[in-house]
Amino acid sequence: MSGWIVSIILFGCLLALHFYWQNRFRSLALGQAESPAEAKGLAQALGMAEMFSNLPEGVLVTDTSGRIEFANRAFCRLFDLPENPSGKTVMEAIRIHQTNDMIERLKVENSIEQEEFMLPNLDQRYLQVNGVAIRENDERHRGTILMFHDLTRMKRLENLRQEFVANVSHELRTPLSIIKGYVETLLDAEEDTGTTSHRFLKKIENHSNRLAFLIEDILTLSRLESGGIGLELRDVNLRQLVDSVLDSLREMAGNKGVRLKNNIEEDIVLLADSQRLFQALNNLIENGIKYGGECVCVTAKSDGSEVDLCVTDDGPGIPAEACERIFERFYRVDKARSRELGGTGLGLSIVKHVTQLHGGSARVESSPGEGASFHLTLPLTDAGTATPSGADSL
Repeated sequence: MSGWIVSIILFGCLLALHFYWQNRFRSLALGQAESPAEAKGLAQALGMAEMFSNLPEGVLVTDTSGRIEFANRAFCRLFDLPENPSGKTVMEAIRIHQTNDMIERLKVENSIEQEEFMLPNLDQRYLQVNGVAIRENDERHRGTILMFHDLTRMKRLENLRQEFVANVSHELRTPLSIIKGYVETLLDAEEDTGTTSHRFLKKIENHSNRLAFLIEDILTLSRLESGGIGLELRDVNLRQLVDSVLDSLREMAGNKGVRLKNNIEEDIVLLADSQRLFQALNNLIENGIKYGGECVCVTAKSDGSEVDLCVTDDGPGIPAEACERIFERFYRVDKARSRELGGTGLGLSIVKHVTQLHGGSARVESSPGEGASFHLTLPLTDAGTATPSGADSL
């Protein structure tokens, strides 16, 4: 269980105590206190309410019907509320349908973690919400607790970073293309391939190509992260798509002595962007050829709602600590070997973002000496944000 959920449950317990003792305090005010010790306990409970009011995160508590029971000062500031919204519904108070949807979901689910949305105003404010359901001992729904975190500053810094990386990469393209052009011209003019100048020119050409691949990967990843790449969804036959990827890599595999296998059944059809999925599979299979052993195999299993697409190699495997970071940008298990083989360190990060863009997830299963299996779990329908535009049978 994550730290956020533990915190929310703790706040839930404290808030439940607060509302219970608040009612008892009203009885005390009418002269109905049972003892002096009870009066002391009530005063401590009211102090908890003051503590919640001063939390920097917005806290919202609703009752069984969805009406607001408690909202702290930070919540009111986040949504520019002039007065405490207690007694109102969420739609009456803030008119944010995502929050109302979360409250409805928590009537069935026990918790919701790290849901993000943007407020519909000109400030472009981003919020992250964690929620937990309050239930009685008999599991009856008592209400919900939501905690709001303002992500606006972090999102803006992230956008600035993405824009900077994209702009620098674009600026590098022009001088790099000029360098490559002159190097290719000099190589064509060099008749003796054994000279020192020819050897130096080949080094320049190889590193220029590597830098070009790196720039293209950075630009692709930047567009994926920023949402600048839309999906053109089509019905894609997975076996035919994998066949096309394997055909493009067969020469490379032959030079490495690696066998390529496609064990996907003919009838698995996925609603996806064939170009982006081709790119993700190409990165996975190419990695299997470079760093694997003698065979790379692609399989797929479907349960009717999603498909598990798996690329497996019989190579040296990946340590457990590396499996947790393998999809990070520029992360390499063996840095020296990756550079020697021309890797940019961005291929698996692109795989992860392409999969997430389709509404799926990526993971790796591996142990040292037992190869590695990369799994892409993708929904069979309702993928991404684009509208299907035809059929594709690569």
